[in-house]
Amino acid sequence: MNLLKVAICGGGRTGHLNAILFKQLADVQVSLLTHNPEVIEQHARQTPMQALLPDGSSLSARLDRVTADARSAVEDADLVIITVPAHVRQQTLQAIAPHLSASKPVYVGAIPGFCGFDWLAEATLPERPNVVIWGMKDVPHTAFELNPGRSIKMGGGKSQLYVATHARESQASRHQLHAILTRLYGPCVTLLEHYLEITLTPGNPIMHSSVIYGLIGPYGQWHRKIFPQRMCWWTECPELGAYFLERMDEESQALCAVISQRLGIDLSSVKSLKQEIVEAYGEQIRDTSSMLSILRTNQAYNDILAPMVPAADNRAGYVIERESRAFNEDVAYGLVLLVEMARRFEIKVPHIEEVLQWSVAYMHGLRDSALDYFPRQWPHTASAAA
Repeated sequence: MNLLKVAICGGGRTGHLNAILFKQLADVQVSLLTHNPEVIEQHARQTPMQALLPDGSSLSARLDRVTADARSAVEDADLVIITVPAHVRQQTLQAIAPHLSASKPVYVGAIPGFCGFDWLAEATLPERPNVVIWGMKDVPHTAFELNPGRSIKMGGGKSQLYVATHARESQASRHQLHAILTRLYGPCVTLLEHYLEITLTPGNPIMHSSVIYGLIGPYGQWHRKIFPQRMCWWTECPELGAYFLERMDEESQALCAVISQRLGIDLSSVKSLKQEIVEAYGEQIRDTSSMLSILRTNQAYNDILAPMVPAADNRAGYVIERESRAFNEDVAYGLVLLVEMARRFEIKVPHIEEVLQWSVAYMHGLRDSALDYFPRQWPHTASAAA
């Protein structure tokens, strides 16, 4: 089997876990691009990276390259996986663009691929016709408790992994991408027909924002209060958060139905969030009777902490972190995109808008957002529509 050269851009939880899992496979070379000096230092010390599995066992790996230098990380890569948050993807793509091979196809994708990654990559890599743009609907496994350069805990895995490519890509490129990802992840990889099936799939943008709104929004039990200790995202999800999540999911589904009808695109794979979670995690969920019970009893979600930081002014306790991905990524690049798409189709999404407006105020405004690259003429341009 030919050597497969994989470059992972992002030294966070997903980057660590994927890198370790890939190195369990024969003839796979893995480079990790990260600006975390601790990860680079541990690699230089030849410290093995470990994935701590749910059953108590572990997997160990030594990556082939760990570096902060974009050229060193990607210059010979066959596959590039962007795992950094959405709000730093453009910077990452700009850094690697000059160093991607021009003499062979290079498959550049994002995990997860939401927030319109296809549009961003197209805008950022205009002079790279050999680049094949793709994204994965969701992370293959949950991952938490990262010890940079040393270990990561692996949570539950998805039973199916869904992947889409930019509308410009050929069938030959799509088939080759599918073969590469199947080699890495196994036979659970399915190719979708349209990238909008990823962009419109409900996920972190509505999940995280609704739970935070239910906790500390104007009607939340912790509004303007300090948490005595750190809490888990899902096992301690408030009822109000689950309520807003269901309403936002309904609005997202309504938007999807209108886009499907008006653009003539089959988006039947975009299911309700409740169905998505149940199908992804199956028996790991003890109670599927309601959205609240699904979130609270999904074993794959156990022990995943909400983004919290110590309260200011030496006060005891914790507050929700304004600079977390739940805001800078999920709100600025997820909710903002949904609301703008709804505006262009004249669809009302009041619950999504309510959570968006409150979240932006909590963040003290947006520094950047998905609107920076969302095609201005969409959906009226054929190339952007799919």
